[in-house]
Amino acid sequence: MKVFSGNANPELAREIAGHLDIPLGDAQVTHFADGETRVTIGESVRGRDVFLAQPTCAPTNERVFELLVMIDACRRASARRITCVIPYYGYGRQDRKAGPREPITAKLVADMLVAAGASRILSVELHADQIMGFFNIPVDQLKVSGLFVEHLKEHELRGDDRDVVVVSPDVGGVPSARQFADLLGAQLVIVAKRRGGVNECEVMEVIGEVAGKLCIFRDDMIDTAGSMVQGALALRNRGAAGVMAVATHPVLSAGAPARLRSAGFERVIVSNTIPVPEDKRFPQLEVLSVAPLLAEAIRCVHEDRSVSDLIR
Repeated sequence: MKVFSGNANPELAREIAGHLDIPLGDAQVTHFADGETRVTIGESVRGRDVFLAQPTCAPTNERVFELLVMIDACRRASARRITCVIPYYGYGRQDRKAGPREPITAKLVADMLVAAGASRILSVELHADQIMGFFNIPVDQLKVSGLFVEHLKEHELRGDDRDVVVVSPDVGGVPSARQFADLLGAQLVIVAKRRGGVNECEVMEVIGEVAGKLCIFRDDMIDTAGSMVQGALALRNRGAAGVMAVATHPVLSAGAPARLRSAGFERVIVSNTIPVPEDKRFPQLEVLSVAPLLAEAIRCVHEDRSVSDLIR
């Protein structure tokens, strides 16, 4: 088994390799003078089971292409199997045609990964389950609700006598929020909203009782944080005793940290599928590691064991 990392999140890759008790593989991802991506694999991968850890986060185009070139390098070096470990799948929100003459970029990226030589995909909470069907190779999608629930019970909610409800920030997120609520033993509340455009939304109504309760948002990602901030305001206007947020992927673009910091969230809990630089951190933010989960999934894939328990 060999684990290599691109430039997107080398800290997570090193942590994964540490849980596997192996050194992180020697791979250099640099650029030529004209900006072209250059990949050098510094050790033999002939006949090896290779895992390439690379979330395709911002700058997304560069990270996607780095991964493509790494796949090609390992394929031409006769790797036995190449598994792309993509904690965050960029372009996942472009999974359908929302209007005429629009691309389905999530499918395009899937086609490119397969064409480059990927044998398998291991990811964390894709934006939509149908993305798994865009690939003609096996895809394992891990869930991290259990990680968040365990942390909440051990740290954030211990000794807190407030009633807890889980809030889905939109109708599309209900299945994920429902699973999270069941694990936490809480009721589900839904924020119904209308989008005015890309990254724009208007809260319409809150479905469920929130007065006097601690409300915990559960979403797959926080991008601009507009939905959560407006949702938090709507919940407080209806008497919520407190608001937290739990999201898997901390995209945190376009001033999201400042919005979250000033919106009165007691805690914003995310994972490290995407690295969070210091300039995007704020006092309420807490980052949990998915490295143990990904390492165990990698071990299962390498040993040809079932990943179903981890997926559940």
